[in-house]
Amino acid sequence: MKSKLSSTILFLCLITLSYAQETNPIEKVLYSDTIPRAETSTTKGTVSIEGKTISYEAIAGTMEMRDIHNKPTCLFGYTSYTVGAERSLKSTGETTHRPIVFAFNGGPGSSSMWLHIGALGPKRVLVNDPTFTPNAPYQIVNNPYSILDVADLVMIDPVGTGLSVPLGKKEFKDFWGVDEDIESISHFIKQYLIHNGRLNSPKYLLGESYGTFRNAGIMDHMQSGGIAFNGVIMVSAVFDLHSLMFPQGSDLSYIVHFPTFAATAWYHNKLENRPDSLELFLDNVRNFTQNEYAPALFKGDQLPENERSALISKLAEYSGISEAYWQKADLRIKAGEFFAELLRDEGENVGRLDSRFRDINQNLLSQSADHDPFTAALMPPFGTAFLQYFYGELRVNPKLQYSLSAYSREGFKWNWDHKGNMSWGTRTSINTGPDMARALTRNPNTKVLIMNSYFDLATVFYGVEYGINHLGLHPDIKANIQMTYYKSGHMMYVHEPSFEQFKNDISTFIRSSSNQ
Repeated sequence: MKSKLSSTILFLCLITLSYAQETNPIEKVLYSDTIPRAETSTTKGTVSIEGKTISYEAIAGTMEMRDIHNKPTCLFGYTSYTVGAERSLKSTGETTHRPIVFAFNGGPGSSSMWLHIGALGPKRVLVNDPTFTPNAPYQIVNNPYSILDVADLVMIDPVGTGLSVPLGKKEFKDFWGVDEDIESISHFIKQYLIHNGRLNSPKYLLGESYGTFRNAGIMDHMQSGGIAFNGVIMVSAVFDLHSLMFPQGSDLSYIVHFPTFAATAWYHNKLENRPDSLELFLDNVRNFTQNEYAPALFKGDQLPENERSALISKLAEYSGISEAYWQKADLRIKAGEFFAELLRDEGENVGRLDSRFRDINQNLLSQSADHDPFTAALMPPFGTAFLQYFYGELRVNPKLQYSLSAYSREGFKWNWDHKGNMSWGTRTSINTGPDMARALTRNPNTKVLIMNSYFDLATVFYGVEYGINHLGLHPDIKANIQMTYYKSGHMMYVHEPSFEQFKNDISTFIRSSSNQ
């Protein structure tokens, strides 16, 4: 009897254990060997900035993120650089008030490789500017323009890039969208601040290209959740994507691109009466664009022929593109057409991300350029040097695959819906400028630094100026936005004089807005 009872109890225990295992999905998800675990590599290093040697601790790898139900959602890839007292106080829960910068590139779908090995981190890759860099071995050297003398740094790789991948029931598509991206990166920043005792540190966002579009959404999203940024740094900014798309029936893209067409023609000596000062020349071009070109386009086919002829003459004068071409283009030249046309007689294209770069045009009958000389010139040195540094000096597990971009992943597609741009259930625009305006209005202590380049034909400076001037900001709020300009392209840090200015402008901005 006793034996039967013991057997029955054992049988019931086994059934109960089996049932518990089958009905506890959190337990099953968390401890399944098929789900990757968060993994990091910690190293120490030094960087020399302005003659001073700065010691730092670098942590590269992933952090596991969970939702409000405590279920894993993704492994979020990052590399952090922590200096001095902040590093030594981690284990005690104490903190100093050293600023911390969260930085990322754009795309959408780009890893943070470019800013990491090109501008912000302790190492940089040397490249020829503005031309092609010889093949490997590339030079990875001390970065004297790193921001580690003024702030700690966290380089962020959005899901689908770097080491960042979904977990559990989540899929890549759950992170690939305007709002999905804003939410997931905001969640990572919040969790990083909590895990590392940095909630009360002066906090900064730094984004490049689409990263500035993302910045505007994150600053509003996180501020609504109780975390405000001291400052937001926009490198090669865009907020209203409509201004870059040349949509049928809209003249805005043509208008905001024209000053950069003119700057590019100035750089390549395509102007008959080229002035010495680029800045003064562009002041004249802005005046022409606003007061003559834009009103003329607004008239459409009602523009009188005498006005049309006079306008074509000035368009050719400022752009280096012939009157005949402007006539055929009906006063409207798209960016891709400009890339192929400006240097067609020399058999070359100009760059999109940096119009100082040029290379061979294999099809002189082409209406538009089929590639970007800047990307072709910079991708090999940046890609190779970064991976060498990431797996070599930072000692990241080489079994972990770092994705330089999400474009190589199957099914990559971006959801462009943004709740801030919805009206009557329909998307009215693709613009996070209103998000930034809302955040600045509700927190007048947040500062914004917008860094523009004259030879950037991907995110044009006049488009940024137009966008900021149409946010309807109160003058006191608008005064919190600072604009700087560089004689370079989208990644102004590949141009040494601009890189030095870039570093000084960021350092001054952080020091002045960190309440130190």
